[in-house]
Amino acid sequence: MRVLVIGSGGREHALCRALAASPLLSKLWCAPGNAGTASVAENLPIGVLDIADLVQFARRNAVDLVLPGPEAPLVAGIADAMAAAGIACCGPSAAAARIEGSKAFTKEICDAAGIPTALWERFDDPDSAREFVRRRGAPIVVKADGLAAGKGVVVAASVAEAEAAITAFMETDLLGEAGRAVVIEECLVGEEVSLFALCDGTTALPLGAAQDHKRVGDGDTGPNTGGMGACSPPPALSPALAEAAMERIIRPALAELARQGTPFRGILFAGLMMTDEGPKLIEFNARFGDPECQALLLRLRSDLLPALLAACDGELAQFSLRWRDEVSIAVVLAARGYPGDPLKGTEIRGLDRAAAVPGVTVFHAATQLLDGRLVASGGRVLTVCATGADLHAARDAAYRAVAAIDWPEGFCRRDIGWRGLAAG
Repeated sequence: MRVLVIGSGGREHALCRALAASPLLSKLWCAPGNAGTASVAENLPIGVLDIADLVQFARRNAVDLVLPGPEAPLVAGIADAMAAAGIACCGPSAAAARIEGSKAFTKEICDAAGIPTALWERFDDPDSAREFVRRRGAPIVVKADGLAAGKGVVVAASVAEAEAAITAFMETDLLGEAGRAVVIEECLVGEEVSLFALCDGTTALPLGAAQDHKRVGDGDTGPNTGGMGACSPPPALSPALAEAAMERIIRPALAELARQGTPFRGILFAGLMMTDEGPKLIEFNARFGDPECQALLLRLRSDLLPALLAACDGELAQFSLRWRDEVSIAVVLAARGYPGDPLKGTEIRGLDRAAAVPGVTVFHAATQLLDGRLVASGGRVLTVCATGADLHAARDAAYRAVAAIDWPEGFCRRDIGWRGLAAG
């Protein structure tokens, strides 16, 4: 099999590493990739949204399977373009990817399928949105309807904060077209977890769960980020609750998308709130999370490649995956200034020492090689992952590896997995 992975983050390095271990693989490319993917795949100088160039490359090089990592090319129609060229792509069509590309579309799917979620309203007029917030009060959640790279959600503790979010999203160019309309919903209370499924249009195969740590600071303080760490499996999601979420949330959404003529193929990611009434949907995403993907794939015992092919071929009903009993943890190392303007170009040393810690794997994200030096090229730069018999063991290994890395300009949260450790 000749496979093309699209993306350049830690998620894509983890995907490339998993695919490179498959005996079915003969050639692996990553576009555009990073310094880590270069160790297991051939990087290509093609951007994730350069869809015509990606299709042309795939056709010229007889690519058998395309695997998009981030959401932007999926929403932009990469799967449709590959299908038109006769190339298998493990990702949803643009129509099905609206489940991530539009918050309102997700809520409409939930209403049609009876999926438990927060009460909501959509607004394209800021005055009407502000009047609704004043009437409902706080806490309340304001979401930009479109893709906003993780910057389109405000959990407002006060009416004034919610009004400020409405102004920022709808009346400035902060988010561009993504913020022209907003969804305002009730604030759910509980622990957040991420549940993943591999889908072939009709069948959803569980891909495990993880707990992300979104805020930049210890104790879940500071601004939201793309994710500062994750642990898998999350203690808050028991196997029984995970199956309940598959039955009440994942499978009904898959059935409703098929009923509407937009069957979903690829990775369906349900962000869940574990409420007193059971799991409720916060949002759907149309791909693996980052850094959840890194934590999940370390626990996967089965070959990933045939599972992805089965999703493309509509054959998941006869498929199963095996998982390791170990616990995994992922710690993101970010450049100073993140999630604002990160410091770029600083040198990173000591990765060999970090990777030598038993149970540890280091994934690259915003890295590049310059004159033989490994340097940071963005915000979230590395994901240091570890597996262990329990969360304590995995966490201890991960932070021993972090301590071995020589990068004064980087930082990380020191409490990844804290909720699970506090519980027990």
